[in-house]
Amino acid sequence: MTLALRLGLLLSFLPLPTMAQEPAALAVERAAVAMRPGDHRWADDPALPGPVSIVVSVPMQMAFVYRGDRLIGATTVSTGKPGKMTPIGEYTILQKRPFHRSNLYNNAPMPFMQRLTWDGVALHAGNLPGFPASHGCIRIPTAFARQLFEATQLGGQVAVVNDVIAFPAYRPADVAPQLSVDGIGSLASRDDGVSVGTRRDAPR
Repeated sequence: MTLALRLGLLLSFLPLPTMAQEPAALAVERAAVAMRPGDHRWADDPALPGPVSIVVSVPMQMAFVYRGDRLIGATTVSTGKPGKMTPIGEYTILQKRPFHRSNLYNNAPMPFMQRLTWDGVALHAGNLPGFPASHGCIRIPTAFARQLFEATQLGGQVAVVNDVIAFPAYRPADVAPQLSVDGIGSLASRDDGVSVGTRRDAPR
């Protein structure tokens, strides 16, 4: 038996990487390469296991969405402009409102708002000019914002990074920050008060 044949037989018994078996994830990655401002791609399968998490690349002005370790969505974004830059870090989704208005910036509409901090950073639908233009929030296309809103849960992981993500389909699953059941219940109980603007630090 030749060496090449022996290697071929050996490789046939080795498990392939999960992502190599997911053409839908690779299709999302390929679509992301050619995206222009406002473009997005969604390919979720809610039957798949794993929590939904989000990675936002500030230098790319892109966001990538994962269910477990599988890439299920990609979109262009607009993060904070100079002087109001979106802070780099790991966040959890603290609040979700299908419609919200900013208490800080002229009552600006914030559809499908998902709050990341209590001092003014959130994901929401908004204008995408092709460069960082917000007051600190992460703007995403309306259609994508609606799908993302339906897929996420309170306590979901959102990472804002200052890195270029070369191969988003192959991102390994990270350990997501976890909120306890009591913690999530506490967030839900304070939701109405925050959303109607009784707090001064509503999202931007």
